[in-house]
Amino acid sequence: MSVFDKKHEYPGKLFIVEGVDGSGKSTQIDLLKKWLESEGYSVFFTEWNSSELVKETTREAKKKNLLTPTTFSLLHATDFADRLYYQIIPPLKAGMVVLADRYAYTAFARDVVRGVSPRWVRNLYGFALKPDISFYFDVPIQMACDRILSNRAEIKFHEAGMDLGLSTDTRESFRIFQGRIMDEYKKMIDEFDLTLVDATMEIHDQQNVVREKVKEAMKGYSKKRTIHARRAKVFWRKFSIS
Repeated sequence: MSVFDKKHEYPGKLFIVEGVDGSGKSTQIDLLKKWLESEGYSVFFTEWNSSELVKETTREAKKKNLLTPTTFSLLHATDFADRLYYQIIPPLKAGMVVLADRYAYTAFARDVVRGVSPRWVRNLYGFALKPDISFYFDVPIQMACDRILSNRAEIKFHEAGMDLGLSTDTRESFRIFQGRIMDEYKKMIDEFDLTLVDATMEIHDQQNVVREKVKEAMKGYSKKRTIHARRAKVFWRKFSIS
């Protein structure tokens, strides 16, 4: 079931982070972005489920609880495809460093937990590029849940996996749901050669690990962007949802 296992041929670099909610991945990619920019690199950042193309449709469907596991998966794949072709590939062509907070692996974990076939969802994302490094932040499920639940007054319905009927208690459902997602991530470490980061370490220690891996991947990379980078509008496309 191996997908997008061929290295992309663009002059830029693609680094992504994955992990369950509360793993600290977003903090780490933000620190990486600031460090790379301070080193003089041109950086473009993108995150999961952020395409304007389907954001409103997804939001409304969630409110009305209209999403089956398959439609959920298809909407997120549409979101990903739009971001890939209009937010990720153009800056890679321009020789920039692209950082993505969550990638296709998020779908491989969440969609499978919701009941979608692992083979089907992997084939669905067969068009994706292979990242230069895919970081997976590994943390005990209880620690991850404690981090989220201690800082959040409310957990959203789908975020907690309440649509799966795991528990009538939102917090318990969240814990079970995240635990199952973590189990799927564990299966992907070898399958996709994910770079494991111990997310129980201090924040600066994790960042040091990340930077060392990125430095290795950046050997021979030029900070100079290609001519495509001069056309800033190439990175953006706006949509109106009727």
